[in-house]
Amino acid sequence: MRRPTLLGALGVLVLLGGGCGIPAASDVRVDGKGGAATEAGVISRGSEPPTRTASGSVNEAFVRNFLSAAAGEPDRAYERVKAFVAPEDKIRLQDKKGSEVALNVVRLREAIYTLNSDSTTTVKITVQQIGVLRANGTLAPPVATETEYEFGLRSAAFNGGVNDERAGLYVINPPNVLLLSDSALRQYYQDETIYFWSSDRTRLVPDQRYRPQAVPDERRVNEVVKWLVGGPSDWLRPGVVGLPDRTELINNATGGNGRWEVNLDMSGDDQNGIDQLITQIAWSLGDLSGKLELKIRNNPQPVVDLSERRDAEVLYPNTASPQRFGVYEGAVHPLDFDGEISGAVPLAPEVNRNVVAAGLGLGKDRILAAMVVTGSGKSRYRLAVGAGPAPISVLSRSSTEYSSISRPVWLRTVDSRPGRGLVVADGQLYRFDETARMYQVPLNLPSATVTAVAAALDGQRVALVAGGRLYVAAVNLDGGGVSIGPPRQLVTSLTGITAVDWGREDQLVVAGSAGQPAIYEISVDGALETPLRTDLGAKVNHLTAYPTNRSVRVPSGAYMYEANGVAYRSSPFERIEPDRVRDIPPVPTGVRPSNPSAPFFLY
Repeated sequence: MRRPTLLGALGVLVLLGGGCGIPAASDVRVDGKGGAATEAGVISRGSEPPTRTASGSVNEAFVRNFLSAAAGEPDRAYERVKAFVAPEDKIRLQDKKGSEVALNVVRLREAIYTLNSDSTTTVKITVQQIGVLRANGTLAPPVATETEYEFGLRSAAFNGGVNDERAGLYVINPPNVLLLSDSALRQYYQDETIYFWSSDRTRLVPDQRYRPQAVPDERRVNEVVKWLVGGPSDWLRPGVVGLPDRTELINNATGGNGRWEVNLDMSGDDQNGIDQLITQIAWSLGDLSGKLELKIRNNPQPVVDLSERRDAEVLYPNTASPQRFGVYEGAVHPLDFDGEISGAVPLAPEVNRNVVAAGLGLGKDRILAAMVVTGSGKSRYRLAVGAGPAPISVLSRSSTEYSSISRPVWLRTVDSRPGRGLVVADGQLYRFDETARMYQVPLNLPSATVTAVAAALDGQRVALVAGGRLYVAAVNLDGGGVSIGPPRQLVTSLTGITAVDWGREDQLVVAGSAGQPAIYEISVDGALETPLRTDLGAKVNHLTAYPTNRSVRVPSGAYMYEANGVAYRSSPFERIEPDRVRDIPPVPTGVRPSNPSAPFFLY
């Protein structure tokens, strides 16, 4: 007979996966990749999960540690997990080695503990499958579909004694897969960004990876180069190029004390390609300083200082400070806030009217303007586009009117090629050019209704909202067109997602529901979540963020949104009042001013 414990009888232990310690309604946001590197071979405190006996006989702490045990270097994952499993049940876990090791990352919803008559405890955990953490540091889409796992706990005391707390517990009837909680992923791994060249080799594109903190710094260079040799994540592959086929690492990357040596067996002797590879390695090593000596088939290249190479080859052409704008009574106006640059509207007055929403960008030598404007009747809209030196005085309009058009976004480039952008109209994704010609972009999605699109600062990745779900996809700009690779759905805690934008190169700002309307920051693979606002009170219909990266660090966490006809900004969080709108006539006494709407950043 199964008898619930007091805990099991009275309720559920809720295990939240965030573990960030930031209040749900906070505007606080942490940027950057962590502190200084430790000495070679030194493992920083807390870099490995606790042992089986660390929790004593406390069920909740033991289960938390069990769901962390797989964290660390893949070749010992099964060994660490089996240490938690009762000797008689270890055979249930069939070992895998090397690249075959994969961890099912789950977001814990709740755990129920039930005490049985034989003094064992049955544990039932409810989870959300997030993805599969592979040995190469990528988090692939989830394969498992289970939403619950059940296993048992028994005392590890000799002869089943229950009084020796020091003996701890064992898992009995364990799951036949390796589980890793999202909080353990956050705690025992360093999220890393490596880079691949875009398909046209004009810019570097970020790729998210996870490196166990237990990996000593002396091996960091080796791990990163192995990732680069292995190629990009599956979803990113259509928009980038990997290293030449059959590239291999000759021995391991070696070094220390500020000097690193990498020896590659790589086809071709193109010096420009080798120089690009050095830049790629420099940025993929994050903030690691020192000298890099790259050898191609044992032939040394000139020694490069990593920091100097990053300073000389910036990630993206985004040197101007962001400027805030919004729409007020059908026209684009600057938004003035203390301590921020407020620029002039780059539109001539004769074209700055009947505006509903706008997406403006700074090109290499000109302004790119794309706006949603009112059409011939009520609830009819067109796309209006112009490009050139400010102020833009001529706009082209789409030949078709639509009942709904999203905020248009530009795909940033590093040269003077004609601008291209993306927009959602009547539930379909379109690309557009500088003459407002629109071409439907096919997408292989379960839901045919797309509601939002956002473009990353690198111009090679997009985020999409379709059917209330969140997706990311790679962009290929070869041949003058725009093609979108197969979208990858991100698993999140949010439901009914309504809006998205890029806040950092590896993070999205997403609006949806967490029981009530909320805004979260979500990693580009969906694994890491941080609540930014959970007390919105109304659904967000418009969201914009200023994207940062390791070249452009401030302001961090700046975003604006609109809900129920009212616009807000973050950092600090406040309503955007009419008195923040510049260049508008005074409102007559007794007349209620209009609300600013559709705020956006120009950068």
